[in-house]
Amino acid sequence: MSHPVPRNIRIMDSEAITRNMQSIRTIVPDTAKVMAVVKADGYGHGALLAARAALAGGADMLAVATADEGSLLRAAGISAPILVLGAVAGADAEEGVENDLIQTVCNPEMIRICEKASAKLGKQTEVHIKIDTGMGRIGVRTEDALCELLSALNKAEHLRLTGAFTHFSDADDGEEGEAYTEAQFKRFLDMTALLPDGLIRHCANSAAIQRHPEMSLEMVRAGISLYGYPPVPSELQLKPCMRWMCRVSYIHEVPAGAYISYGRTYRTDHPARIAAITCGYGDGYHRCASGKAEVLIRGRRWKVIGRICMDQMMVDITGDQEIQEGDPVVLMGRSGQEEITAEDIAGWCQTISYEILLSSGSRVTRIRADEPV
Repeated sequence: MSHPVPRNIRIMDSEAITRNMQSIRTIVPDTAKVMAVVKADGYGHGALLAARAALAGGADMLAVATADEGSLLRAAGISAPILVLGAVAGADAEEGVENDLIQTVCNPEMIRICEKASAKLGKQTEVHIKIDTGMGRIGVRTEDALCELLSALNKAEHLRLTGAFTHFSDADDGEEGEAYTEAQFKRFLDMTALLPDGLIRHCANSAAIQRHPEMSLEMVRAGISLYGYPPVPSELQLKPCMRWMCRVSYIHEVPAGAYISYGRTYRTDHPARIAAITCGYGDGYHRCASGKAEVLIRGRRWKVIGRICMDQMMVDITGDQEIQEGDPVVLMGRSGQEEITAEDIAGWCQTISYEILLSSGSRVTRIRADEPV
């Protein structure tokens, strides 16, 4: 029997990423640039696909987490400015300099590392200062530490300070989150007042872009919203950019009282028609969704029963005799009038949509939406 889809596949819609970026731009002040965050392989969508699509939609700059992520984009011909969000380290400083990546610095030692790599290669390197205003991750925290960093920068002949940024830790929360975000923003303004004029300051993430246009400053950073999942309620027409599909591999009838899957956690209370489908936790579908997840087959929702296995999961399709072995199964995406989103799967797993988008295993095929299945 021929199958309409491979065993397990994720389909990426680059046009949706472009449209999402265009939509985000409509609420960003004209005076602010937009940085598209394409780290972690473009949130699972493919870094190169996401970068090209975001730039086509009007992004001015890109952001990655590591120097090697930026180098891959450069090797593919991306010439737009790229910021490495992670703190620079000796192991990758030369790679960042060689590929004209903007480096993130947090202390004088990082200045020394960047200066040494830049001098060795005979190049000028742009740097942005990361300021910790309350995230508690990386960044300079005090005015004295910032002045010490600036002093080191003034002595570095091959470095050019072009920006400063911070990250909001709770911008998508309620009133308490709002108050904390406002306090972080004030702290950022106070700290950046000590810096030279003319820098690109950026602090607004996807949530703050929508809730706090006054925090846009010279640039905003669009992350999860770029991929169709705004972290706060939004009037923007954002569309999820990833579909996840597998197929029905086997169908059988079982009597009432039959156990399904490991641990005998599920027992049928009626004669049932059971479909095994070709996805499990080895493909990145979290086992903790067992007994809660749903899938779409032929435009209808069906319950996943029993524990999710490494390579398969079982679905109760009782009442539908038309479903056949080889039929496509939508794990995430639309089928008919029904849709399952990364937010839905995240709810079943008690996690966040980011993790679902990034969860696919190595044996999951990934293609663009314009490629034949």
